[in-house]
Amino acid sequence: MNRSLASGVASVVSAKVVVLVLTILTTPLLYRFLGASGYGDYAFLMSVFAIYMIFVSSGITDGVRKFLAEDRNAADWSEYVVGFYFRLAITLAVLGAAGLVLAAQFGLVGLAFGEEFAIYFYALALLVVTAQFRDYARKTLMGFGLERYSEPLKILDKVGFVVVAIPAVYLGAGVLGALAGHLVASLLVATAGLLLVHQRVSLSSVFDSPRNGERFPRREMLTFNSLSIVLVFLLMSLYHIDILMLQQFRDSADVGNYRAALQLAEFLWFVPLALQTVFVHSTSELWSQDRRREITDLASRTTRYTFLLTAVMAVGLAALADVAVPLYFGSEAVPAIEPLLLLLPGALGFALARPILAVSQGEGTLRYPIAATGTAAGINLVLNAVLIPSYGMHGAAAATSVGYGTMFVFHCWSARQVGFDPLADARLGRSLLATVLAAGPIVALASAISNPWLALAVVPPFGLVVFVGFALLVGALNPAEPFEVLSAFPDPVGSHASAIRRRLENVGISSSRSWFQNLLFVTGLSLLVSGLALGLLEPGLRILLP
Repeated sequence: MNRSLASGVASVVSAKVVVLVLTILTTPLLYRFLGASGYGDYAFLMSVFAIYMIFVSSGITDGVRKFLAEDRNAADWSEYVVGFYFRLAITLAVLGAAGLVLAAQFGLVGLAFGEEFAIYFYALALLVVTAQFRDYARKTLMGFGLERYSEPLKILDKVGFVVVAIPAVYLGAGVLGALAGHLVASLLVATAGLLLVHQRVSLSSVFDSPRNGERFPRREMLTFNSLSIVLVFLLMSLYHIDILMLQQFRDSADVGNYRAALQLAEFLWFVPLALQTVFVHSTSELWSQDRRREITDLASRTTRYTFLLTAVMAVGLAALADVAVPLYFGSEAVPAIEPLLLLLPGALGFALARPILAVSQGEGTLRYPIAATGTAAGINLVLNAVLIPSYGMHGAAAATSVGYGTMFVFHCWSARQVGFDPLADARLGRSLLATVLAAGPIVALASAISNPWLALAVVPPFGLVVFVGFALLVGALNPAEPFEVLSAFPDPVGSHASAIRRRLENVGISSSRSWFQNLLFVTGLSLLVSGLALGLLEPGLRILLP
């Protein structure tokens, strides 16, 4: 992974970690203050808004990010791209906001969702405008490779939401208070982001057009926009169709608890989402230079690392679900535990698909990613339609998990059609074996510790150590690879990790690997036996740790 790409990933990951921490801290507050029913209404509205914004924003954000990152020889290329998409953003924001206002004004919202939802759609109309320019500004900065600016804006967005929404909801503003938080936060980010863009390229370029004789690929850009909208619509349907359907067949409390389960499952995606965010524009340059071998190496190693990281998180979350859900959301959320367990396998598959999809998007030929996503979305839609009426949120979880999981299968096929192999160095068999071997001790320890706070403190670090040990033992990871990843971090972590990696790479493989693997084999067996013993000694531990 080259240094510029690694720094971009590090910037995005750092921001996502901060946002993730804020989300972890504030989501249970939002759930408790709104209640399961209010949280269900809020989740439903945000699902409607997310799908609606696909047609307002998706082609713009993907397009400006991709075309700014490409190496083009045209004079004033950046200015024309920024201006073209800024004009498009203004037009679609106005049309999108007007559409929601008219739908609420003429009773369409009341007819479809109930009269009580009409006022929410007026708030969403304002949010269309602010969210449009928030996303345009951030993606433009990313297209310029300025993740060091775009990612702090994401943190500002989350902080702004928390500062406004949590007090408003606590004081009784309900769902409108949460929507007000989104509105204020997106306005702040849009203003700051556009000022940063203006420092790089004057926004007066919105009035500029290519000089006579200069070719500007409007048709190519509009085609990409249209295909991006189709792709993102199919992708977002995987996120939201279950919420929309569940709202029609079950009460808001079920929707709220199901959304709580989804929220926990989606925590697995923070690193894959960071990679997806960076890879679209970063790999566009590699594709433009036809560096397919480098793309295959990057994609396959990313698939392997994503599997390893996400799998250990999924195992830990499954082992601690009975403990974590009531502590996190409160006793009202206990019904979310079983849907969460059903969602985790699919969430792992979707995590693997995300970076693969981003690399395919960077190539620009979207028909194969659209076909892959469309097939998975179709399966998801049919299964949700069949299972939700009879099984409620359990049916939604099972259907969505299958839909998520098929994304990985279909996008591996799509990647090969596009021209790279995401499985070349993925070592899926070894990674799966490491996961199975580590799951036993992790689950046994989680079951043996009855004190919930102690379980949350002990099981995650224990599980990580066990999992990394088994991953090294079975060859899913090479000894130097964890330090190669850490070497991309700022000093002093990066410099120390680089030194350790060089020492490991210089050690003879034949001799060192033998004793190293034998040592890990013994350690792994010891840990496995320890985990099983803890499971057998559970009654005694319950007495010692009440």
